[in-house]
Amino acid sequence: MSGVVAAVDLGATSGRVMLGHVGAGRVGLREVARFANGPVQRADGLHWDIGTLRSSVLAGLATAITQEPTVASVGIDSWAVDYALLRDGRMLGTPFHYRDERTGPAVERVHALVSPAELYAANGLQFLTFNSLYQLAAEPHLDEAESLLLIPDLFAFWLTGEMVAERTNASTTGLLDVAAREWDDALIERLGFPRSIFPPLVNPGTVIGTAAEFGGVPVTAVGSHDTASAVVAVPATSDDFAYISCGTWGLVGVELEHPVLTEESRAANFTNEGGVDGRVRFLHNVMGLWLLTESVREFTLDLAELLAAAAELTTGVPIFDANDPVFLAPGDMPGRIAEWCRSHSQPVPQSPVEFVRSIIESLALAFAAAVRAASELSGKPVSVIHIVGGGSQNELLCQLTADRSGMPVLAGPVEATALGNVLVQARAQGLVNGSLESLRALVAQAYSPRQFLPR
Repeated sequence: MSGVVAAVDLGATSGRVMLGHVGAGRVGLREVARFANGPVQRADGLHWDIGTLRSSVLAGLATAITQEPTVASVGIDSWAVDYALLRDGRMLGTPFHYRDERTGPAVERVHALVSPAELYAANGLQFLTFNSLYQLAAEPHLDEAESLLLIPDLFAFWLTGEMVAERTNASTTGLLDVAAREWDDALIERLGFPRSIFPPLVNPGTVIGTAAEFGGVPVTAVGSHDTASAVVAVPATSDDFAYISCGTWGLVGVELEHPVLTEESRAANFTNEGGVDGRVRFLHNVMGLWLLTESVREFTLDLAELLAAAAELTTGVPIFDANDPVFLAPGDMPGRIAEWCRSHSQPVPQSPVEFVRSIIESLALAFAAAVRAASELSGKPVSVIHIVGGGSQNELLCQLTADRSGMPVLAGPVEATALGNVLVQARAQGLVNGSLESLRALVAQAYSPRQFLPR
């Protein structure tokens, strides 16, 4: 049996609509639409241009279904933590961007009610100032809302009229019980949030409803946090792997059956997020290619040429802490890297090429350190690192990560998130079957990763 499904994959800098062709022993993707995405500055802060994004998604789906009228399902994934508040089915303003700075004071208010240690025991999440619970604590009009929908759930609602929360993404809010994977009513009450705004939870593979605008095609919940979908499509052939889902962020970790809630894990700022089939994504967020793209924006030079020159550089460059929150906001990234170097008694890069090499070296070091920590904290042995997503195309980053970790790095597929989205839909529709391991074997058969051995 074979068929076609459509994947809507929304990233922090771009979105795409892909057609996935799936059958016995094969899976393939075809891009039908790609569009820009990014923040817009308004009087009250940084927001997503959600109206334009909605129009782009609908146009992309229209193209997909025109090309393949027998599309069996649509699935949507996106970045995590951000949401829309609704009343009478309409948004109360547009969703804030997670890089907006309004959550600073809210962190203190939350921690005055529930200590960081208590939060970690309850939700298992890495501390990030933009986690949904801190964003909600900064909402002045929360009591006006009837519903809260995370970004993929918002798009599913627009297509089907059904309001649900998919579990893998809901786990990033900080308001899900880390063990039960249900809304933590006690925590929600302690934080003073209205329980009624949180919709019913569904698992990946659940048919949410049908999209009347597109002929009644089913809309299927996938691992709607994009990293959850990406991890599904890691082409691992054994269990002893770590993954780096590398795009705007670098999500570095291992897949587990149970969360790790030790004080050591909390101190290392590791998170326990929901994965497909009840797995746990035990990982650490590293700033990722955001550092590079923001820097290149300032240089206005060709990235490919900069990377080629950076690979040939033989002089030493400074290494900085890629996890430092100073690099979170948009703006002059080279200036902030230079200031970090000066304040830490490091030499400052002197050219765009040196900045690029410094960024790649710093990311590789942070990736390798996170892999080691994930293995040590979880007790899971790791002998190979899979880099998937856009970062898998960066040969210098892949090679330096292998060098820094002392492990082989297998790079690809680039479109792992869309592949994971497609495979969860395909399994729900009966086009394929089996465990995550069997889905990964299908990816490994279709997409041969490139190997980088440590030097």
